[in-house]
Amino acid sequence: MLIRAGYNIAFECTAPTPLLLMVHIRPERRADLVEPEKFTLYPEIPYRTYTDGFGNVCTRLVAPAGRLSLWSRLLIKDSGLHEQLPVGGIQHPVEELPDDVLVYLLGSRYCDTQKLTETAWALFGDIEPGWPRVKAILEYAHERITFGYEHARSDRTAHDAHEERLGVCRDYAHLAITLCRCMNIPARYCSGYLGDIGVPYDPNPMDFSAWFDVYLSGAWHPMDARHNKPRIGRILMARGRDATDAAISTAFGVSNLVEFTVITDEVKDA
Repeated sequence: MLIRAGYNIAFECTAPTPLLLMVHIRPERRADLVEPEKFTLYPEIPYRTYTDGFGNVCTRLVAPAGRLSLWSRLLIKDSGLHEQLPVGGIQHPVEELPDDVLVYLLGSRYCDTQKLTETAWALFGDIEPGWPRVKAILEYAHERITFGYEHARSDRTAHDAHEERLGVCRDYAHLAITLCRCMNIPARYCSGYLGDIGVPYDPNPMDFSAWFDVYLSGAWHPMDARHNKPRIGRILMARGRDATDAAISTAFGVSNLVEFTVITDEVKDA
């Protein structure tokens, strides 16, 4: 299966403003590209890329005063199969976890484990460790939050989402990640493209999506607390401890988002 993905994004700045962007797919998916990932800026300004400590491709630039437009398109191969859940997956004792996995047990800006640890153990402490416990957390986060684009808020933590019971995909991910970490299950935040492939069409405007990975049986497995079902065609762009590490854009100054269109479509006539 082939997927056409991309975006049209524009910022309006009152003065020259440094920007940090994560708008490229992860290096692991480059081998699946059928056409190179195209990236265009208007006006054409200098930029450079680097790879951060989480393996994300980051773009640095200084946006000029006025409007800066970003445009990208890519064509990528996908298996066309639903993701496989790690049924029977084993939870590792903390002392047996690899060194680079330990960071995903720690609290972070949006994953405030110290506020949810008591709640997590009360809810999931009697559930069998491993996949049964992850499944229970996934279902709890899915049912706890009511989705709505009007509920988006950039400063909402996992604890806030738990108490407010409102949010968008990143809030589902933050809550599930935090509950997993409270139960000593490594979990990390992911963002990227997720189109309406193999599911009923969603009339809402397409957006980037947030999900999370859990570490069971020595491997990472994608989970989606918002949809709570395996999906087709997920395209990873960035991952980290939480949305801070995988933000599409971070402005070091005043920057207003004035255009935002995301495209993720199966190529039917491929």
